Amino acid sequence: MKKILLLLTISFCSMHLFAQDVLPDMTIKNLEGEKVNIQEFAENGKNTVFTFWATWCAPCKKELNNIAEIYEDWQNDYNAEVVAVSVDNQRSISKVKTYVSGKAWEYDVLLDVNQDLMRGLNFQNVPYTVVVNADGEISYRHSGYADGDEYELEEHLESLVREKDKE
Repeated sequence: MKKILLLLTISFCSMHLFAQDVLPDMTIKNLEGEKVNIQEFAENGKNTVFTFWATWCAPCKKELNNIAEIYEDWQNDYNAEVVAVSVDNQRSISKVKTYVSGKAWEYDVLLDVNQDLMRGLNFQNVPYTVVVNADGEISYRHSGYADGDEYELEEHLESLVREKDKE
């Protein structure tokens, strides 16, 4: 009986962890302090890459800088947009706007100061990447960053376009 209960508990926990295939319905702010509902990105018909980062995270910044170099191609070739979500807390949030303006990224930048979206997507550390396909479903998750990961991400975006073309 204990084995059955243990198996059921593990199954339930596994289903709960992997059941999230859509973005949570919540609102966070952009750099201008305006509220943005995350669901708007799931409903805009684009392949949206959410990259979670912080000003204190060197791999995060490297990833966003490397994506910036090929971002225009992603927009044109894969109907993609990038949303950089800062998880900087109240103490370091003031650095985000300055850092972003110095980089001239063309991304939407959102502020997840209380890490509500981070918790809603059930991850702990940055950098973290989530792709929401044009149908509003989470189709890809990746934790960490190493040089070249942006090309793995690009391959996924390309596969989403191929799948959409088959429909």
